[in-house]
Amino acid sequence: MLLDAEESQLVLVDYQERLMPVIHDGPAVLANARRLAQMAKMAQVPIFGTEQNPRRLGPNDAQVRELCDRTLAKMHFSAVADGLAEWLAPPPTAPRGNARSLPRHLQKSQPASGERPSIVIAGCEAHVCLLQTALELIDEEFEIWVVTDACGSRTERSRDAAFDRLAGAGAELVTAEMVAFEWLRTCEHPSFKPMLGLIK
Repeated sequence: MLLDAEESQLVLVDYQERLMPVIHDGPAVLANARRLAQMAKMAQVPIFGTEQNPRRLGPNDAQVRELCDRTLAKMHFSAVADGLAEWLAPPPTAPRGNARSLPRHLQKSQPASGERPSIVIAGCEAHVCLLQTALELIDEEFEIWVVTDACGSRTERSRDAAFDRLAGAGAELVTAEMVAFEWLRTCEHPSFKPMLGLIK
């Protein structure tokens, strides 16, 4: 199964100014997050950010924040508890046809138009906010793609434990470059050259 840009949304979790200095390999993690957001813009993939307790930890990195379409301030470690799933899933349309044609318990709402079930997610800390958000999105029946080289924790062990647990829960583990080439699919894509410039 490959990622499809038209079915994808990008979620960037807590790349906050006061948090990033303590993240293992923080500069590389942040650089990959910025690159991922730029590639999402080129591929016309919606981008959502989250900020954990921004009064204490400050806002997200300015470049990340600017690239996000919307940013959710949260107090729960999982952004789903503060409403992220509602941002990612448009409401279903009302049942079609005459309301009397079927008993109410058999009437089903139609899938929402413009649905994007593939959530590409990255963030910090991998073993706390990223993990809890991704697991709850899996519970909400989204397909989860964790961009490992754009995720970080204070220690490598905590980050890797999060990846093990996410893979066991059904998330796909990918890299930013894998995401880019799957969104592109072909070297004839209009964004191929600029995206290749970001990767190199």
